[in-house]
Amino acid sequence: MFRHLFRMMWNKKKENFLLITEMLISFLVLFAVFTLLVYYYSNYRKPMGFEYENVWVAHFSSPIKTSDTDSLKQFFELLKKNIKALPDVEEISYCSTNVPFAQNTIENNGVEWISADDGYTRVLNIGLEEGRWFSSKDDVSKYKPIVINSSLKHELFGNEAAVGKMMGEKKEQQIIGVVADTKFDGDYSSAGKATFNRPDSNDVFEHMLIKVSPDANPALEGRVYKTLAGYMKESNIEIEHLTNKRTSINYFALVPMIVLSIVCCFLIINVALGLFGVLWYNINKRKGEIGLRRAVGATGNAVSFQLVSEALILATLSITVGTFFAIQFPLLNVFDLPAGVYIAAILLSVLFIYFLVLICSFYPGRQAAAIFPAVALHEE
Repeated sequence: MFRHLFRMMWNKKKENFLLITEMLISFLVLFAVFTLLVYYYSNYRKPMGFEYENVWVAHFSSPIKTSDTDSLKQFFELLKKNIKALPDVEEISYCSTNVPFAQNTIENNGVEWISADDGYTRVLNIGLEEGRWFSSKDDVSKYKPIVINSSLKHELFGNEAAVGKMMGEKKEQQIIGVVADTKFDGDYSSAGKATFNRPDSNDVFEHMLIKVSPDANPALEGRVYKTLAGYMKESNIEIEHLTNKRTSINYFALVPMIVLSIVCCFLIINVALGLFGVLWYNINKRKGEIGLRRAVGATGNAVSFQLVSEALILATLSITVGTFFAIQFPLLNVFDLPAGVYIAAILLSVLFIYFLVLICSFYPGRQAAAIFPAVALHEE
């Protein structure tokens, strides 16, 4: 029976071309939406990897204009000491411009490069999986110390221990530790690969992470600002809370999802109305055929089943073509996403299209089943 129905639909492919095209486009848009949804959801389920509550980030432009490394080091150490002496300030760390949730990246060959001093993990409470974090003993190290995250470690060394291994073009960097993956780009982003580098004594800092107690109030923020302004009278100073930055970057990540969802909704409504209209038109056009089938003994359920099956066959034609294009994404590793994300998106898109077709064809099918043979043949 299905073979016969498929042949009927194939012979009417010109009449159904527009509907098939609409379902194909809807399938591809659904595939894109579900790919983002699955990707975002899989990232959201993973732990953040660090603590951002009660952490502030201070931005400033340092006025220091000297090549004396001792003067630089003393200046920033004294600034850190004075801010840490304020009540409710628990820990401080200088770092590079790509602070958490900053929408600013420093990459080299797809690896995030982060400069952070000895207090960085204490401020963000990042977990260590191997080795240790930077400390004063690295001042006299023969090689430049470096810490990598778990993703980079598994890519480079697999299940082997990474501590003690050398990195860099000239093998001048020695891995001293491995930290857990951190989602610095928000809840919906992947951790990616990252390296943490200890700043040199002659580096000029422009960002400071400040961990405060849960009891910290706006008055403390004012005191921190005045302390920074006292040391950097010509600097533009800005203090932000990581909780607010996290909210902003999450909203920014959801923008493409919202836009695609709106487009997808319009397409789905269009396909649903088109399918419903085509089936309703077929009922009125084929009353004689339906009446004849009922007259020779076909049940109402059999007539309804035929119309629903015809709609499902049209959907199958669209899905077959759409799946051919969609399957290229995991095969060609497009956008460097896990293959499981694409496979899940394809399955969800297929199920959604079939569900939509069943919903749209059920009522017209029941209406066809209610046609009486005598009435249909009399009208003909």
